[in-house]
Amino acid sequence: MKTRVHAFAGGIGFLMILLFWTSTAFSELFASHEAIAAVKALILRGMFVLIPAMIIVGGSGMAMGRRRKDAPARAKKKRMPVIALNGLLILVPAAWFLAGKAAAGEFDGTFYAVQVVELIAGAGNLAMMGMNIRDGLKMTGRIRCSR
Repeated sequence: MKTRVHAFAGGIGFLMILLFWTSTAFSELFASHEAIAAVKALILRGMFVLIPAMIIVGGSGMAMGRRRKDAPARAKKKRMPVIALNGLLILVPAAWFLAGKAAAGEFDGTFYAVQVVELIAGAGNLAMMGMNIRDGLKMTGRIRCSR
C-alpha cells in the first residue's frame, strides 16, 4: 500500500510541475499579459495539490527507503534534498513573486529574470524527479537495471 501511495503522490507531483512549467512556457511565448497573470494565479492555487503530494512522496519514500542501501535508493536519497530545497527556496518564492508582479501588470526585466530562473529550476526538478521515477521503477522491478 505504501508503494502505491508513494507512486501516486510522486506522479501527481511530477505532473503538477510539468503542468506548471509547460503552461508558463506556453503563456510566456504565445499569450497576452492577462493570460500570463491568470496562469501565474492558477499555479499558486495548484500549490495546494503539489505541496501535499511532495510531502507525501517524501515521507513515504523516507519510510520505505530507510534501510535500503542499493544504488538506486542511494541516488534517490541524494536527489530528494536537492529537489526539496529547489522547490522551497526557488520555485515557491518565485511563483509568489511572479504572480504578484503579473497581477500588478509589472512585466519588467525583474519579472523576466525571475521567470528564467524559475523555468531553469523547474526543469531541473523535472529531470531529477524523472530520474527518481526511473530508479523507483528499477527498485520495484518494473524496469530492468541496465548492466
